[in-house]
Amino acid sequence: MIKINLDDTYDPKYVSEDFKYFIFESELCDDTLIELHVSIVHHPDPYLQNVYNLGFGPPNEDGTINDKFKVKHKNINKLFSSILLYGILFLNQNKENSIGIDGSDDLRAYLYHRMFRYNISNLDNLSIVGVDWYVKLLRNKIDIERDENGYPFFKPRPEVFDTERNPQDLYRYYIYKLN
Repeated sequence: MIKINLDDTYDPKYVSEDFKYFIFESELCDDTLIELHVSIVHHPDPYLQNVYNLGFGPPNEDGTINDKFKVKHKNINKLFSSILLYGILFLNQNKENSIGIDGSDDLRAYLYHRMFRYNISNLDNLSIVGVDWYVKLLRNKIDIERDENGYPFFKPRPEVFDTERNPQDLYRYYIYKLN
């Protein structure tokens, strides 16, 4: 279980002026340090106005973030507390915006769901939203709404985070903003 404590975080080694990029080090179980980058970029979905996606992980050789990299952190509570705090620092400068975290696979979605669920009472300064995507069934009930390439057109369906939601029906995206 991840226990968020915004008073116990890793100090950033670097913070961009616009609070959209952070670099810090996390200690691994083998006592080595790994450099992690946190990037906050505007979410491209037109239905998610003012949402900025937060990605994190070690840097690839080309400077992009490897958000699929798997390592064992010595203090996962401190790791996620730091990442959440960096998003809050961005929101303090951009109060009209929200931060989104993508549960890109079932394991990550389950991790984020449990993190928010377990810490909801400690995060009372945040509004937390879960997002699912849906494809609209057309009135003829034979076809679905499609994009310009003929692929199903997925639209986000945000809802207030449901702490009682069944773990088999996880959100794919988690959004938080300041109250």
